[in-house]
Amino acid sequence: MPQLSYPHWIARGLAHALLADAYKPGATSSSALLARAAACLGQSPGWLKQLVEPLALWSAVTWQKLDVESLAVKIAESEAFDLAFADGAKPVIRRLILRTAEMLPRPLGLHVCVIPDVPTVQDLARWLNLSDDKLGWLTPVAPTRTEHYRYQLQAKRLGGLRLLEVPKVELKRVQRMVLDGLLRHIPIHESAHGFSCGRSVRTHAAAHVGKAVVIRFDLRDFFGSVTAARVFAIWRTLGYPVGVASSLTALCTHRTADMVVQRLRETGGPDDGLSWMGAKRLRAAHLPQGAPTSPALANLCAFRLDLRLEGLAWVFGARYTRYADDLVFSGPPALRQQFRALQEWVAAITEDEGFALHPDKTRCVPQHMQQRVTGVVVNTKVNVPRKEFDRLKACLHQCVQHGPDSQNVSHSEDFRGHLLGRIAWVTQLNPGKKDKLMRLFDRINWPL
Repeated sequence: MPQLSYPHWIARGLAHALLADAYKPGATSSSALLARAAACLGQSPGWLKQLVEPLALWSAVTWQKLDVESLAVKIAESEAFDLAFADGAKPVIRRLILRTAEMLPRPLGLHVCVIPDVPTVQDLARWLNLSDDKLGWLTPVAPTRTEHYRYQLQAKRLGGLRLLEVPKVELKRVQRMVLDGLLRHIPIHESAHGFSCGRSVRTHAAAHVGKAVVIRFDLRDFFGSVTAARVFAIWRTLGYPVGVASSLTALCTHRTADMVVQRLRETGGPDDGLSWMGAKRLRAAHLPQGAPTSPALANLCAFRLDLRLEGLAWVFGARYTRYADDLVFSGPPALRQQFRALQEWVAAITEDEGFALHPDKTRCVPQHMQQRVTGVVVNTKVNVPRKEFDRLKACLHQCVQHGPDSQNVSHSEDFRGHLLGRIAWVTQLNPGKKDKLMRLFDRINWPL
C-alpha cells in the first residue's frame, strides 16, 4: 500500500468521522456532520462548515454507497479542504471516530426475516462456534496452500466431465450452519422451485401440465456464473457490515485449482466443453457446485432474473418457472409462433443478469409430442416417462431372476438403497405404480 500524504491522511480521518453512524436518522444533517468532524479535529474552524454543508445535501442512498476511501477522495478534492492548509496551516486529527459496528437496515420485505445479528467478525466466529484463528484459516485473504475442497469429476451422459467442488468436513459443517441458521430464512422468488422447502421437481413440472406449448431453456454453468461480488452484495443487502459480509463470502465461494481447470479444458467433450470464459469463471471466486450453501445463494442471486422472466412470461401470455439452471415457459398455441422472439428476449435478459443460455439445450415442444420438464412428462398430468418406468421394472425383474449383483453395473456400495431411491422417484410422480414395483422389490433375494 503506498504511503499516504499528510492531507490525504487528514481527509481519511474526517471521512471516518463523517461516516460514523451515518446510517442513523438525522446523522447526515449539516449540524450532525459538523459536530462529528469538529470532534475529530478538536476544534471547528471556519472551513469545516463549508466542507460539510454540501455533503448534507446528499441522499441517504449516496451515503450508503460510500466507504472511507471514496469519501476521503471527495473531501480531498473539495475547495473548502484546501483552505485547511492555507498560509501553512496544518490541521491535526485529535480523535479518530470510527463507525459503530452494527447491523444495517434491510430493505422492505426482508426486514421481517429472522436472521442472526452478527455485527463483527468476532461475533461471526462465536456464532459459528469457531475461534478467531480458525475462522481466519477458513477464510484466507489471499490464496494459500491450505485447501478446503476436494474435486470430483463425473462423466456426463453425452461426453465430457462435470466438476463437483465438495468442501471438506470442517468447512462443510460451517456452511451447514450458515445454510440452516441464516439462508433458509430468506425467501426466494415464487418462480424458483429448486432447493426450497415445499417446492420440488414435481411442483416445477406441475406448473406446465396440459399446456399447448412447453419451451425449455438451460443456463450454462449456473453456479460458476455467480461471482463472489454478487454473493457479497447479498450479504450486504441482508444488513451485514463489510467485514462480516467479506468473511461470509469467503466461506461460501471458491477458486478452482489451475490443474483441475486445465484438465476440464482438455477433456471437456462435445456436450459442454469448458470454454475460455468458463475457465476464467472457475479461476475466479464463485459458488462451488457441491457446497451446501451454493443452491440457496444461487437462488437469491437469481431473484432479479426470475422477476424479469416472470414479467416476460406475462407479456407473452405464458407461465414461467425455474429449477436450478432449468428455465421453462408454457402457454397457448400462439406461443409456438412467438418462440423466436421469446428466445431472443430470454437470452438478452439472462445475459444482462450475468448468466448465459446453453445454445444446444433449447426446446420448443407442442402438445402432440411428449413434453418433458426436468425429466417429467407433463402432457396431461405429472408422470414418469414410460421408458423410464419400463427400465426400472425390467431391472427389478432381473434382480429377482438373477440376483441384484447382475444389475449393479455401476458397482454401487448401497445398491439396495439405490433401487429404493429410483422407486421413490417414480412413485412420487405416479403413486399408482408403487404396489407393483414394491412387490417385485420384496421378491429380491439380497445377500447377507
